[in-house]
Amino acid sequence: MFKNTRQLAIDAMLAAMCAVLGYLALDIVRLKITFESVPILVGALLFGPADGAAIGLVGTLVYQLLRYGVSATTALWILPYVLCGALVGWYARSRRFALSQTQTLSIVVLAELMVTLLNTGVIYVDSKLYGYYTPALITGSLALRLAICVGKAVAYSFALPPLLLSLRRAASVGKSGGVA
Repeated sequence: MFKNTRQLAIDAMLAAMCAVLGYLALDIVRLKITFESVPILVGALLFGPADGAAIGLVGTLVYQLLRYGVSATTALWILPYVLCGALVGWYARSRRFALSQTQTLSIVVLAELMVTLLNTGVIYVDSKLYGYYTPALITGSLALRLAICVGKAVAYSFALPPLLLSLRRAASVGKSGGVA
């Protein structure tokens, strides 16, 4: 899973960034705008699926515990980000960590859509369990949530390649993933 101490330290920093970005989310009515997936995407694109999933798990777990504590749905709130890291990392590894702009755009949009749709499912389960469900809760903001999701994903796909290039140089990460 982890090749050395440097990679573990980078994963830990990315997980901490994920937790902080999740905690600093903009909550507007029932709409949450967050950038917590950026460190997950970075870790997955740099190191692969195990690291991406681990960053998503640890970062989102810390955020959930700090913001909401433990509930019956805590694991469900964490799952979309774990799957995001695993999916993006798997795709990056399958392309030998050399993704074109179009490939980066495609996988990031797909991952963000997956997170948004899975979170919508978690909102449904959570609202049913805790008694605050209304049909408008799920459908009322879905179009706006999807639009924000795609907008963020497009922005990420343009920002990530130069960021990853700089991080690869700084961390001595080879094209084949992992820390050199």
